[in-house]
Amino acid sequence: MAELIDIKAESAEKQRALLVGIRRPDESEMQTSGMLDELAELAKNLDIEVVGREIAYLREPSAHFLVGAGKFAQIAEKAHSLNVDAIIFDDELLPAQQRNWERESHLSIINRQEVILDIFASRAQTKEACLQVELAQLEYALPRLRRAWSHLDRQRGGGVTQRGGGESQLELDKRFISDKIAKLKVELEKVRTMRSVQRKRRMRVPVPTAAVVGYTNAGKSSLINALANAGLLAQDKLFATLDPTTRRLKLPNGSEVLLTDTVGFVRKLPHRFVEAFKATLEEAVVSEFLIHTVDCSNPDAIEHIKTTFKVLEELGADNKKIIMVMNKIDSANDDAQIYELKSLYPEAVWTSARTGAGLNELLSKIEVMISDSSKSMKLLIPHSEYKAVAELHKLGAISLQRNVDEGVEILARVPTRLFDAFSKWSQS
Repeated sequence: MAELIDIKAESAEKQRALLVGIRRPDESEMQTSGMLDELAELAKNLDIEVVGREIAYLREPSAHFLVGAGKFAQIAEKAHSLNVDAIIFDDELLPAQQRNWERESHLSIINRQEVILDIFASRAQTKEACLQVELAQLEYALPRLRRAWSHLDRQRGGGVTQRGGGESQLELDKRFISDKIAKLKVELEKVRTMRSVQRKRRMRVPVPTAAVVGYTNAGKSSLINALANAGLLAQDKLFATLDPTTRRLKLPNGSEVLLTDTVGFVRKLPHRFVEAFKATLEEAVVSEFLIHTVDCSNPDAIEHIKTTFKVLEELGADNKKIIMVMNKIDSANDDAQIYELKSLYPEAVWTSARTGAGLNELLSKIEVMISDSSKSMKLLIPHSEYKAVAELHKLGAISLQRNVDEGVEILARVPTRLFDAFSKWSQS
């Protein structure tokens, strides 16, 4: 079978890479340069040494190399002069373009998506994360199969399906990967079902839920640790968190909320990656509100905010109520950017998970959000309307239920959006 993604060298020697950014007519050189800075940080997380960078201005894409033949020659020459092992593109090359580059430059050609996948693979620890990474890798590899085979040692046995007359190795490998993808999707669906059961158990005593979302390395885990003394892994590196972790936070007014840490978002993350990680990201969809954490010290903070909203939209969670948190104020020193962020998001809370600044204000915001997003209701639902009881069970909102002659007595925390639907049965 064709070799899957393997960026890191087998030897202990650090790989050297040239980064290439593609600047389109609607992009500024500063934007493209900023994306290359982020790509360099991604490469650093794989212990790849970046020894040079190049920006290619692209008016119209070329079918053969994406860039023109002259720019190809210039980049290839620079790569060889720097003695690099690989060229890393910030854009995704088509499979044929990637093969053309490798064949004619005699170098390994990698793109941003492969780097992200390799980081995910190095961070994955739980079964769920490993399944999600493998699914994303296989879906990425399927259209990139080649006829230069270096077989993996996990091939299936020689069944009848492998003995068809004239069936090529390429067809066999495509079938192998397609079958594996189908099996992984079934396994992930089991994980989603199990997570749903765990969520219902967790919410049997109805406690409001909030998903902490944001760009990778925005300080989400650190923020939860500072608020709830949660002991979550919090490291200054990209994608430190791949698996959602939930912690209970007791608020100053005595109420409680469940905070769920989620995987960080990143720019140019293909939709198929979002699909593969939906089992993790769905916590953002089912939560009552979101805590959108932003690294306000990052010069690309505004772009990071846009990326987060875009991914939330893809997940169907863009209509959630949101508390904006500008984190890492202890590291922010760009007065112009701070002024712009305050102008764009005047309701945001400014915090430092490291020093504790602004955390009391954030706790107060969470208290207000809880009181606005749901309330406790005492209901008497007729037996003929048992679908409404099932809906409350689905929400995990019921704390007390008792059958009486007139119907079902229920004490539940009901989301604001459902007040009108349940108010006709209210006993309070």
